[in-house]
Amino acid sequence: MNIFSGLETIVESNYPLANQTWYGLGGPADYFIRPESIDQLKEVALRCSKNGIRIYVLGFGSNLLISDEGLRAAVIKLDSEQFQKVQFDGQEVTAWAGADLSKLVLTCVEKGLSGIEALTGIPGSVGGAVRMNAGGNFGDIGAAVETVTLMDNQGSVFEKSKPELMFDYRGTNITAKFVLNARLQLSAADPEQIMRTVKEMWIYKKNNQPLNTKNSGCIFKNPRGISAGALIDRAGLKGLQIGGATVSEKHANFIIADKKCKSRDVLRLIDAIKERVKEQFDTELELEIEIWN
Repeated sequence: MNIFSGLETIVESNYPLANQTWYGLGGPADYFIRPESIDQLKEVALRCSKNGIRIYVLGFGSNLLISDEGLRAAVIKLDSEQFQKVQFDGQEVTAWAGADLSKLVLTCVEKGLSGIEALTGIPGSVGGAVRMNAGGNFGDIGAAVETVTLMDNQGSVFEKSKPELMFDYRGTNITAKFVLNARLQLSAADPEQIMRTVKEMWIYKKNNQPLNTKNSGCIFKNPRGISAGALIDRAGLKGLQIGGATVSEKHANFIIADKKCKSRDVLRLIDAIKERVKEQFDTELELEIEIWN
């Protein structure tokens, strides 16, 4: 019997994952599933659990590297209409996991709501952003999140709120498999002033990051008190190339993939960077990017 019998309209087998990531790299998944409702998501989660199938949840694939061999797993993407909803109630915003983070920032600016403009220029889904506490030099999403609605791999739905819900640098204490939505508490502000801030941040990123290249954002977390990019630069690694992967000349914490690049090239370059930085500065770099294999 087909594991996903009755769910054929939302399940694809042997699905090529490369076109779902910003890197454009990686092999196929056994199953690629796009639930259209919470009930369908529950059913998928239960069937995967019952049949011992690993589950990965995919956002926009902007901070992700998938192995060339692909995944013996089910990859679930919450991008149906149900999971892209955004609801405004005064200064509170409920954004579902599949909502586009960049669009959400701009919509909040238009509505005169301040609190997430620090996320300008960070690509991704709201679910992924919440799980990894996405942010940058100007702040992170965790500062605005009050409550998240979660689902575990048995299909149980529950909420977690501050102070039980905690956000750290590029991480949270969320262990549930699925982030369904997040409630954000914003504040009223002058739309023109917020837009000026957004434009300044965008110009800063444009000048300091290799935006028009195939990359996945920052590869490493910043060690306490210092920039990972600065360490990599000081180690003389800008421009270092392995296969089709190159350390960006513009920002050393970015690895750029060319047309010939494979995931293994990026992985080998990551290892080379970690080794050199450890040798020169006795600092262990920790990954910010997720690696699925």
